[in-house]
Formats: sequence, structure tokens, C-alpha cells
Amino acid sequence: MDLQSLTLLVEILDAGNLSAAARRLKMTRANVSYHLNQLERSVGAQLIRRTTRRAEPTEIGLRLYQHGVAIQGELLAARESVTALGEGLQGRVRLSVPSGYGQLVMADWLIDFKRQYPGIVLDVVFENRIEDLLRDEVDIAIRVIPEPPQNLVAREMGPVRYVACATRAYAERHPLPVQLDALRATPVVTAAVIGRQLRISAYQGETRREVILEPTLISENFLFLRQAILAGLGVGLVPDYVVQEDVRRGDVVTTLDDWRLSIFGTQMFMLYMPNRQHTRAIRTFIDFILARVRPEEAEEAQSQR
Repeated sequence: MDLQSLTLLVEILDAGNLSAAARRLKMTRANVSYHLNQLERSVGAQLIRRTTRRAEPTEIGLRLYQHGVAIQGELLAARESVTALGEGLQGRVRLSVPSGYGQLVMADWLIDFKRQYPGIVLDVVFENRIEDLLRDEVDIAIRVIPEPPQNLVAREMGPVRYVACATRAYAERHPLPVQLDALRATPVVTAAVIGRQLRISAYQGETRREVILEPTLISENFLFLRQAILAGLGVGLVPDYVVQEDVRRGDVVTTLDDWRLSIFGTQMFMLYMPNRQHTRAIRTFIDFILARVRPEEAEEAQSQR
């Protein structure tokens, strides 16, 4: 058994199957299968249970996988230590952020991070779907979801509050809905949903309601949705950060403020793969962003050092 064999095992289990591992390793599937068979022969035990969809580790395979991940982490740390001698922090972070939150809230944070750590390459993807982090080789994803996937580490970044809103001019021409059911007869501007219908959840104390709507304008691009709301095309159902400056200036007014509205979820999460030895660049980025969304925790941690 050698490091290359352990690396192969880690890649197969991380990728989920032999075909995906072959693509990541730029090898043929037959070649990956051959080397896996050779490793299992040298160990004298089956390491992976192959199914039509996924590769699952046996007990011995899981133990070897954990050793392989740890060894890879130590090697990576060693390379970073050598690289860092006489230089600033370097590395690469591939980040996936929601289009609206990424552009309207996180953009300034990302620019500040780059100014502070110019040697770190930031590769930022603006994407709203919950993609496979391994498949897309994403280190960190920021998402609004009801519950984080169990196979990922989830760090809470705070609540997300949706608002029903429209321009002041629109509100003067059209009565804004003051009851949830009135939204059904309202032209709604909101984010993408599957199919034509939108199921919105609303909470008021212990009361929970669901209203099914058919929006008049749907898009994944929250900057475009903001433009549509400002153009007076209807009542927007968007996170408050999309229109907070417009509300502050008085250009946009809100309604149904007694209800806590939710479309995709009420919590923002930072997601990343477990059992990974993160690079110093990734660890630094995680700490930097969490300090922005949890400043009180960052100050407490700083005072304890």
C-alpha cells in the first residue's frame, strides 16, 4: 500500500462512484477499477461496496479513507508551510453564493478579504441551486435552505427575512394586500420556483399558514427582481436585503409586516464538506466571513486569545 493508492481510495469515496472519480483523476474508469482491485488485493479485504449508483466503504475501507484524508491534510499543510516562508498567505478558495445575497451583501466582504489577503485566489460562482460540492469542486457554498443537507457541515449565518413590498407609487394606485389570502389576487414578483405555483409559508407567533400563488414575474436574479419592483410591476416577495436601501429612502413600502414570510427557508447557512483538512486559505476565509455575520462572537474569541 502506498500514498497513491490511499489517494485513489479517498477520491473514489469523495466522488461517490468510480466514474466520477475517474473524471476527477483524469483516468479511465477501467484504470480506476484496476488500481482499486490491486489495493484490495494488497490489503486482503474488500474496501468498497459497489452499487449501481454509489460506492460505499466497508468498515476497513472507512478506516483507510480516514487515514488517507489525514495524510493528505498533513501533506497539504507541509506544502503550505514551505510556500508561506517569506510570503503572505496564499491558496485558492472556490465559493458559491446566492445571486442576490452575493451581490448585494457579500460583494463588499469579498473585496475586503481580497485586499487583506491578496495572495489568495477567490473563485466566486453566483448560483442559487444546491449543487454537489464535490462534483462542482466547490469549497464553500452559501445558501438559504430550510434544513442543511446531513452530509455537509452547516454553519449558521443568521436569519433571512422575506418582505412583501412595492413602490410607493404602486401602493398609491393599487391597494396593497393586508391579508395573506389577498396575495392570490396580487401580481407577485419573486424568485424562481419549480412549476407555475409558489408555496409561501407565513408564521405569526404559533400560527403557521401556507398560501399558494402564481407569480406574474419569476427570476433567479434578485437584482432584476429589484428592478421589476422599482418599475411598479407588482408586489415583490424578496429577502429584505434586496430592497433595504429603497425602504430606507422611502421609495419602497412593505406590507404584511406582522407575518414572517418564507419561500426557500428562513436561515442562511455556510456549507462545506466534512472530514476534509481545509487549507489555511479556506480556514481563513471561513473565519473572515463568520466574523462579518457574527461580530459579537468574533470579539469574544479575540478577547479569549
